Amino acid sequence: MIFRNQGSSIKKTNSILKDELIKNYGLNSYEFTQKHTGEIFVCSKDKELDLIELDQLLQTVGWSTRPIRRVKRALAFSILVVGLWLYDEKFPRLVGFARCTGDGILEATVWDVAVNPIYQGNGLGKELMKYILKELKNIGIFKVTLFADAEVVSFYKRQGWILEPRGSKCAFWYAN
Repeated sequence: MIFRNQGSSIKKTNSILKDELIKNYGLNSYEFTQKHTGEIFVCSKDKELDLIELDQLLQTVGWSTRPIRRVKRALAFSILVVGLWLYDEKFPRLVGFARCTGDGILEATVWDVAVNPIYQGNGLGKELMKYILKELKNIGIFKVTLFADAEVVSFYKRQGWILEPRGSKCAFWYAN
């Protein structure tokens, strides 16, 4: 379990026409440009996810296939679902995803953070997490936990997340 230590600032947005951005991605979307490639990406909690495209993204990061009906239900029970798209006027591509569960009032837990391996290492995961934390703050949630695989813990530590002290405040049970 990892806990968020403190917030950080958000990059200046790009200049896609605001009306187009709102129409395609929702009012609270967040647009940014990758500095070294010039590619435009958009984080959104409002744009509907294509479940087949989501399944393909999750498979590219090495996750096992999940039944789509269960994924659809899990998304419906999440308090925040965020997609990260490579901007294209006609065919945006889902390149990142995350979801949060919780009580919607006091606490939230971030799950299933994924960025397509082609785009990893370019700051997209960091921007996705900034967006998630901003949106959680907007609904009044300031205590956020995150579950992550051991090989990506260092990524989160670099963003200000800290490991649960002494490993004594949580327990896990997995049904086999």
